Amino acid sequence: MKIIDISRELFSAAPYPGDPAPRRDLVRRMDMGDDCNLSGFYACCHSATHLDAPLHFIDGGDSVDKVALGRCIGPCTVAEASGIVTGADIDRLAPRSQRRILFKGGGGAFLSQSAAFALADAGFLLVGTDAASVGAPDDEAAPHRELLGAGVPLLEGLDLSRAEPGDYRLIALPLLLGGAEAAPVRAVLLRE
Repeated sequence: MKIIDISRELFSAAPYPGDPAPRRDLVRRMDMGDDCNLSGFYACCHSATHLDAPLHFIDGGDSVDKVALGRCIGPCTVAEASGIVTGADIDRLAPRSQRRILFKGGGGAFLSQSAAFALADAGFLLVGTDAASVGAPDDEAAPHRELLGAGVPLLEGLDLSRAEPGDYRLIALPLLLGGAEAAPVRAVLLRE
């Protein structure tokens, strides 16, 4: 079995503009005479590879600890995309795709509201992207509200550089952060 890590490293990934940068603080260090190494860390819930829960854009929506983990594990399709993905694009792509889809666009593929509607309407369980956000910088809210309002969690900030387009098995479990709107994820693709 081939395992492809599609996560970005938490401390080195560029933070989303306006978000705080993650950091790690060394609390104890063996090279300084301590008995062990011990670190603490601070990060935005949306740092590096992360899962957005409905609460991110839906008032009263489910927090990340309430997202059904079955949505985060299972067959998925990596699909090549660039620019603004439309509803018509999804209509063509959906019949050939698994119900979890990850868009590979070198960080430059974004969903329009019509694409988000088409994905939700077609019954997709999870939508992911290698961009920092599923929404384009000038229209982030609409695709988030469309998908998260339909209960579809969003996997953002992926590193799909080593994943060819096609079908895989996805494992992308968020940290259990009670009441949070998002959480960092260690995501992998599996292929026989």
